[in-house]
Amino acid sequence: MEAAAAATGLAQRPVVLYPSPGMGHLVSMIELGKILGARGLPVTIVVVEPPYNTGATGPFLAGVSAANPSISFHRLPKVERLPPIKSKHHEALTFELVRISNPHFREFLAAASPAVLVLDFFCSIALDVAEELRVPAYFFFTSGAGVLAFFLYLPVLHERTTASFQDMGEEPVHVPGIPPFPATHSILPIMERDDAAYDGFLKSFKDLCRSHGVIVNTLRLLEQRAVETVAAGHCTPPGLPTPPVYCIGPLIKSVEVVGKRGEECLAWLDAQPSGSVVFLCFGSLGRFSAEQIREVAAGLEASGQRFLWVVRAPPSDDPAKKFAKPPEPDLDALLPEGFLARTKGRGLVVRSWAPQRDVLGHASVGGFVTHCGWNSVLEAVMAGVPMLAWPLYAEQRLNRVFLEKEMRLAVAVEGYDTDTGLVAAEEVAAKVRWLMDSEGGRRLRERTLEAMRQAKDALREGGESETTLAGLVDEWKKRT
Repeated sequence: MEAAAAATGLAQRPVVLYPSPGMGHLVSMIELGKILGARGLPVTIVVVEPPYNTGATGPFLAGVSAANPSISFHRLPKVERLPPIKSKHHEALTFELVRISNPHFREFLAAASPAVLVLDFFCSIALDVAEELRVPAYFFFTSGAGVLAFFLYLPVLHERTTASFQDMGEEPVHVPGIPPFPATHSILPIMERDDAAYDGFLKSFKDLCRSHGVIVNTLRLLEQRAVETVAAGHCTPPGLPTPPVYCIGPLIKSVEVVGKRGEECLAWLDAQPSGSVVFLCFGSLGRFSAEQIREVAAGLEASGQRFLWVVRAPPSDDPAKKFAKPPEPDLDALLPEGFLARTKGRGLVVRSWAPQRDVLGHASVGGFVTHCGWNSVLEAVMAGVPMLAWPLYAEQRLNRVFLEKEMRLAVAVEGYDTDTGLVAAEEVAAKVRWLMDSEGGRRLRERTLEAMRQAKDALREGGESETTLAGLVDEWKKRT
């Protein structure tokens, strides 16, 4: 850390970033670190390693360090085992992991003496350490402002009823600044009030109000109503202060290591007509049953459209393998017989991974079927690619509501929220055809292109997001 600072002539007191484990949160925090480093701030990113698999981070972090000399990483001692937790959600494990790591984090923070601390909301327990050591602490919110409005308002909803969201059915939930949404579309890990994950979220979002501010990975114009409502204090629980809100996005992954598999994807896209391909990709945790994979395949074949589809192995029924790295999918066993031969030329199926940012930015891609993870949404916006929404986990159902009802940048597939959760082949075919070859799909594309233009304007020098970030950096430099 000191060597990096000396090499660049920067002050010795760093800005410390503390992301939660999991690639989605880590990648977003690293992108924040890159832009802070580019503006003259030394950055240290603290990494906490869980005893369960979240993907290989070692090579990725080494590449980030090599390309960004202003960024260093500090690994906390690995937690080898977590105590039993009353939850079926991995988010509860994350809260517990950070709690157990807090003494090690305190030891590091006291030695580092940072100018500023930026926390992921899963790491909110570290706010106690920051206050003890008198380090100004901010939160970096990796979801959008609509989700932030909901979370800030969660303590109010909690006091108004004793019912769990899962028991409320389709009853609309009303939160200032965002469209009403059915209780079934609340955040998955807080559907049950007696779950440890619910308690963790409830406490975390009260902690937001104790911070110096919340940095949000969003564009104000993309979520203007939610941003203004939060900033005005209409979502903050009574008696708590409203934290300042800083919209500095969209921040998306700046560079991807494409590799051989990625090169094959991009080479195939090079041979396709402009705007002709629909891209299907569902995030690092997005895995379908074998039955659902067959339905998607049948729907894509029936649609007649060109497609690039990332297929992951179905989830295991073995609880012991819940967090294990999934195997490569057996396409011959999963896909309908003859599917690959019949769709050869107009379709490409890739195993497990594709360079999503580069694929979305390719001229041949004209539509995106997405799980509505916020990073994926922002990548689609920055590429000007319209979306079909197919939410799977975490806050994605809520994102789907905002995308369709508020931003009007997506249309949802039907069936994901039924008892079976199965989206039929006929629905896949109909929605893909609508997206790629209808007047409604063309209007959706135009709105997405306008959102792209607004986002790029906001990130340019003097743009709204860039100016917000510059003001924050100037304030932090005074503390170094």
